[in-house]
Amino acid sequence: MKKINHIVILLFVMTICSCINAQTKNKMDLKMEIKKDSSDYPMQLTDQEWRTRLTDAQYHVLREQGTERPFTGKYDHFYEKGTYYCVCCGVPLFSSETKFETGTGWPSFYAPLSKKYVGERQDDSFGMERTEVYCTNCGAHLGHVFNDGPRPTGLRYCMNSAALKFVKE
Repeated sequence: MKKINHIVILLFVMTICSCINAQTKNKMDLKMEIKKDSSDYPMQLTDQEWRTRLTDAQYHVLREQGTERPFTGKYDHFYEKGTYYCVCCGVPLFSSETKFETGTGWPSFYAPLSKKYVGERQDDSFGMERTEVYCTNCGAHLGHVFNDGPRPTGLRYCMNSAALKFVKE
């Protein structure tokens, strides 16, 4: 009887997990569908055009709202003076003057160059409540912003290196 109870409980847990995964996937698919089909961005490319322009890792981060593994991005421990641009469309996003070390494994900034090209929206994926940061010119996912940064803004724009192109001053 104990064996049957354990099997029933195991099947119940597996069913619940499967339902949760399906709901999360459906939400993410819907989110991707809305983002890809949106005509709100001045720069519009087809999915195939993005795949041609970007590496697989860049495509995953920028077009599928992925995240690179911590401490693997080329700009995590990078301290040259210059400007960081959107790797998809080339608009200016961040200055090296606002970059700071967080120890989180991703390049972080306390302010964008301008809110003109750096948009924010709620991100409820994976059961977390975060604020996604995206390029307002092409819709590329850049990273997330958190309220635990230094003065003067108190913000930490935690970006993916794959989303950035650095140009030295």
